[in-house]
Amino acid sequence: LPRAQGAHPLPPLSFAPTVTSEQIEHLHRRFKQLSRDQLTIRKENFDSIPDLEFNPIRGKIVHAFFDKRNLRQESDGLADEINFEDFLTIMSYFRPIEMDMDEEQLDRFRKEKLKFLFHMYDSDHDGKITLQEYRNVVEELLSGNPHLEKESARSIADGAMMEAASICVGQMGPDQVYEGITFEDFLKMWQGIDIETKMHVRFLNMETIAHCY
Repeated sequence: LPRAQGAHPLPPLSFAPTVTSEQIEHLHRRFKQLSRDQLTIRKENFDSIPDLEFNPIRGKIVHAFFDKRNLRQESDGLADEINFEDFLTIMSYFRPIEMDMDEEQLDRFRKEKLKFLFHMYDSDHDGKITLQEYRNVVEELLSGNPHLEKESARSIADGAMMEAASICVGQMGPDQVYEGITFEDFLKMWQGIDIETKMHVRFLNMETIAHCY
């Protein structure tokens, strides 16, 4: 991709061939703003982001940026810092649908987004989400709604957990123990839900940061 004279060299984007050089430059300015002109971003760089300050799942969003699974590395755990290429990799999960995508590409695109979301729920990196963990995340998300009372949020979260249980546990025998929601279960739970538009990012606005809901 072409870049402005004197600009920082930008890595090739194998994950998003239709991203324009202007968008890349914009994200690079955002990266420099977050990193304070350093070559990498650390967790503490997210502390001054206004949109994250009152986000009910702030910790999970920041965690996702340093999750090596999302960085497409073979190893597990969290990175201490991320560079610009890592930053672009994370941002690729929030890119919009491309009009020329065929059915196979759309399916892969959807699964990539849901895998990222699954990792946000699976905070202990064990490849599974317990029903209670799922319920807790739903309640955390709802807690950010000022028009929803705590009791109502708790009831909705309970209902979400029961719905997840009916989808994931329904086929089990009476003597089996349910160990948690796998990614395959997670795909079933999100079947028919338009994750492509619900999972988006406001990163091109220089005053805001990612939202995922």
